[in-house]
Amino acid sequence: MAKVLLVDTNFSSGPILNFLRNAGHTVVFAGGNPRDFLAKATPGYQQLDYSNPAALADLCTRLGIEYLVPGCNDRSYYSCAEVADRLHFPGIDSLYATETINHKQKFRSFAQGEGLSVPRVFNADETPNCHVIVKPVDAYSGRGITVVQAGNEAQLKQALETARAESKSGDCLMEEFVDGQLYSHSAFVVNGRVLQDFVVIEHGSANPFVVDTSHIALDFPEDIHRRIRREIEHMAQSLRLCDGLIHTQFLLKGEKFWLVEVTRRCPGDLYSQLIELSTGFPYVASYTKGFLGRHAAPGPAKQQFILRHTVTLPHEGLLQHLHFKHPLHLERWVPIASTGDLVAPSPAGRIALLFARCASAAELQTLARHAVNRQLYTFNG
Repeated sequence: MAKVLLVDTNFSSGPILNFLRNAGHTVVFAGGNPRDFLAKATPGYQQLDYSNPAALADLCTRLGIEYLVPGCNDRSYYSCAEVADRLHFPGIDSLYATETINHKQKFRSFAQGEGLSVPRVFNADETPNCHVIVKPVDAYSGRGITVVQAGNEAQLKQALETARAESKSGDCLMEEFVDGQLYSHSAFVVNGRVLQDFVVIEHGSANPFVVDTSHIALDFPEDIHRRIRREIEHMAQSLRLCDGLIHTQFLLKGEKFWLVEVTRRCPGDLYSQLIELSTGFPYVASYTKGFLGRHAAPGPAKQQFILRHTVTLPHEGLLQHLHFKHPLHLERWVPIASTGDLVAPSPAGRIALLFARCASAAELQTLARHAVNRQLYTFNG
């Protein structure tokens, strides 16, 4: 078996590590925080700031790494792309494709040139006569995002300053604000064609720009699903993307959709487990195989009604307990914070992830509504 380096130590990468080890590989994993989940819980940890691609490449050479697997954040994938550009690991996109996808301004420019469905973009010196959303070009998890009312120059100036302050490059994106429902489309692509895909409906209850509640979309319109597939395939072929996962967030309003974020790495907050519990599809195995020089394989999907919810707060709070106001079948509970911890507001702080099993679609929708309306539990109540 091979020697594999997993570039992440967050708990969301735990299923990736388990798959690799169960397949018989020797796995080491890198991250800068020795208190992170994988660093504490299992042997094989290499303390390394993987945002430094030269240090990551040196580690690969020194340890004789045969395969490089990105974890569940954009920085991990970007660093892997920089290393693969020199050391030629399989399954990782070119630097050009990686930059095009991960840099919000570059992605919008590419998408507009290719005729893909994205929100209208404005220059930073414009004052649009419509509501706009301003965001850093290279930040994530809702950081630095502001919705600005039409024509409000003072608010727009502040929003631009906030976004630039959160951006590593000091740059930001201003685009038309679309008041639609957020979804994600997670597709495994082989030779530029979608092999298997899933649509998930997503909500932010504690922070409108951070997803904390999601489940497989029920009765998603097939025509819109086909159109989204076509755009993902067009993008994969145009950028010559490697076989593997393409994970996209999009907004839907009526019959129209807009692509807003695209990534090639595994989504965080155990999104992989939502798909596996809901459908039985081996999401983690399919994701990881691409970096081992293998293809994902299509499989029949079962239907289970599973809700994923990240327990977070809209404000700071000292954790004592949660009081649940509605009964639920708890499939999994993944604790993150401990009693007595001072929990920061979303997106900085998280208490736990829960996966709840429901008996029917109606029960799932009811439970999701309670979570989205913040009626599922009370904090220290």
